[in-house]
Amino acid sequence: MSMIQVEELIKQYDKAKTPAVKGVSFAVNEGEFFAFLGPNGAGKTTTISILTTTLAKTSGIVTIAGYDVEKEAEQVREKVGIIFQKPSLDLQLSAEENIRFHACLYGMYSYRPTFSFMPKEYKNRVMELAEIVGIGDAIFKPVKKMSGGMQRKLEIIRSLMHTPAVLFLDEPTQGLDAVSRRSLWEYINNVRKEHGTTVFLTTHYIDEAENVDKVCIINQGQVARCCPPEEMKKSLMRKEIILDAEDQMGLASELSELGLFHKKDDVHIIVPYQDSTAQEIISRLKTKLTVLEIKEPSLEDAYVEYLNKTGGTAA
Repeated sequence: MSMIQVEELIKQYDKAKTPAVKGVSFAVNEGEFFAFLGPNGAGKTTTISILTTTLAKTSGIVTIAGYDVEKEAEQVREKVGIIFQKPSLDLQLSAEENIRFHACLYGMYSYRPTFSFMPKEYKNRVMELAEIVGIGDAIFKPVKKMSGGMQRKLEIIRSLMHTPAVLFLDEPTQGLDAVSRRSLWEYINNVRKEHGTTVFLTTHYIDEAENVDKVCIINQGQVARCCPPEEMKKSLMRKEIILDAEDQMGLASELSELGLFHKKDDVHIIVPYQDSTAQEIISRLKTKLTVLEIKEPSLEDAYVEYLNKTGGTAA
């Protein structure tokens, strides 16, 4: 079944001339890694806020794990974990106290006044997650004395404590260093494999969405495209072979004789291709090459090109 189902979702803010979300529809299957991308102001945050029960919709159908996000909000919250883009921590508490209150509110454990009184299972999980995201030494430190990056890591721990069926990641690695980013993604991928967790990602680091199962681009409040990354790259962009030779004019002439479209940048000759393989093209050339580079389009390349074509602004 679909773990997330959105049908004709509309959100009209008071006094706004047009809806922020205009009939958005998409589905996310159980265990799927789903990326929701779009420029600033496209409707991403509004949609996510509705999905996570923090904002009421104007109309449409939205369900998480079969539960209606408005009529059965409590059941939805039990199924989801959320890493918000904006911090939602109590700065007056320690890092561990923030986690403990969260875990107890979710009904995972009965509340105990100190960490030492909590069950062994709780203590082991907190310390395991703290080590994974890199704040093991600061887990009992007051949150107000932690850096922004450390607070981000704390929110990640809190969202993963109850092993949610659906994990919403709204800019999850913002403020994290490269090592912490890698550790987090390794852990999330392991969680997906072990528990079949559905992951819903929004990010400005488009490379983080390179290996998702499905990408959904929202632009100007509407779903512009929803498909696997490879399909998006194939439909929007061509692959390229970058070539050069001591006899550049001779190389260009040979390409023309072979009927291979090519163009020249400031230095090299570029041969776009789609249906053939790079090897098939190169094997036909007799001119001795001095430069040979095969350029595969990235998801970010395709995303930027799509927004440029549709009048959006990448962000």
